[in-house]
Amino acid sequence: MSRQRGLKLSVFAVTTLAVLPAAWAAGSGAVGENLLWLAIILMAARLFSPLAERVGFPAVLGELLLGVVFGNLSLFGFHYFEAVAKDPIVAFLAELGVIVLLLQIGLETRLADLVKVGLHAFVVGSVGIAVPFALGAFVVGPMLLPGLPQNSFLFLGATLAATSVGITGRVFRDLGRLHMKEAQIVLGAAVIDDVLGLVILAVVSSLVQAGSVSVTEVLGIVGKAVFFLGGSIWLGRVVAPHSSRWLARLDSGPSMLFAQVLASGLFLAWLAHVFGLAPIIGAFAAGLLFEPAFLKDFETPKVVQEIESLLPAGEPGLIDKVRAVLARHSGHQHEDLLEPIGYFFVPVFFVLTGMQVDLRTLADPQVALVAFGITTAAVAGKLVAGFFAGKGSNAWIVGWGMVPRGEVGLIFAMVGKQLGVMSEGMFSVIVIMVILTTLLTPPILTGLLRGRV
Repeated sequence: MSRQRGLKLSVFAVTTLAVLPAAWAAGSGAVGENLLWLAIILMAARLFSPLAERVGFPAVLGELLLGVVFGNLSLFGFHYFEAVAKDPIVAFLAELGVIVLLLQIGLETRLADLVKVGLHAFVVGSVGIAVPFALGAFVVGPMLLPGLPQNSFLFLGATLAATSVGITGRVFRDLGRLHMKEAQIVLGAAVIDDVLGLVILAVVSSLVQAGSVSVTEVLGIVGKAVFFLGGSIWLGRVVAPHSSRWLARLDSGPSMLFAQVLASGLFLAWLAHVFGLAPIIGAFAAGLLFEPAFLKDFETPKVVQEIESLLPAGEPGLIDKVRAVLARHSGHQHEDLLEPIGYFFVPVFFVLTGMQVDLRTLADPQVALVAFGITTAAVAGKLVAGFFAGKGSNAWIVGWGMVPRGEVGLIFAMVGKQLGVMSEGMFSVIVIMVILTTLLTPPILTGLLRGRV
């Protein structure tokens, strides 16, 4: 009975937050509107997320579904939230949200673990780009959308190849599984996906505009990506310890450490944008620069050998489990400092992502049928990649971790629309595919992770 009462109270609170403020918000200025929108999003997200968790879904799904509800209230004659999804200030705060999220994930990820799965991540990322692209451009595109030019199918393939790591990373983080091998492979493969996805987008765009592909342009994209990732991490790992000590002399309080970590994340996010990469890749790289000193001490051969001597014989994988537990409870000060700001910005990103979902695109049965076929190909292409994760890895966890397209797929589709090769019908199909891959992944991935021994 108490659970039902709590459910009713939460639904009532969300409804109140969504409906009543419009009465006094009318006529207020743009800044005032933004403040009210943010207040509604934050409180509604905190009230809605526990509902998802109570029925066994992750909090991120609650935030996404809340966004879907807000974004489609116009179907019931309530148009107050229509302007939120298009507001540039809210969109900027949402972008900050995903940057903060990837910075947090980077802080909780050890560079040594990423290097350890580097080859598997590269193979998974490469297959996760090649297979969906081939399915979209040469199989399901011509089969389900006959009569369109080949350039349209090429853009469809590019859109299916994209991956959005923010949603998957949030699920791994919420469940405390960022240190498992599958999570490291997904994170590493997402970086490869981003680079190869940009290459494919550049090639396809060049084919549409000029009718040819510049090898120099393709090599330039790959070179800039490798230079940025390798250079920023190497230089940052050299500079970060010295800069931390120097800044601590000026101010040893938490405010200086907070400023250093956040500024590093924002700077590398900007630098990634300058290099033509997604800003979230820069934020993730920034998080890798800071590791807890406790874990560095733990990694010394003497300490590892002593701990291994205390563990039961015949269980070599137990040391990795001990390491993961110590990592989660090592008191990483950087993560603790960023947690409150994450509470503010991160829900804005996921609610706004959900608000991009237009349920009216499902009204046309023919469009919906084609969209389900495209979505099946999109999911299958990434699941195939999961089986290249190597022995000892759960292929389904890795595969589903690569499935969400999120905002990345929409960006690719918008480029195709601007170039005039993607019709309204195909764009609607892409939107439905993005909706389904975004909403299906959190509950399925959560079930797989909770079933993992």
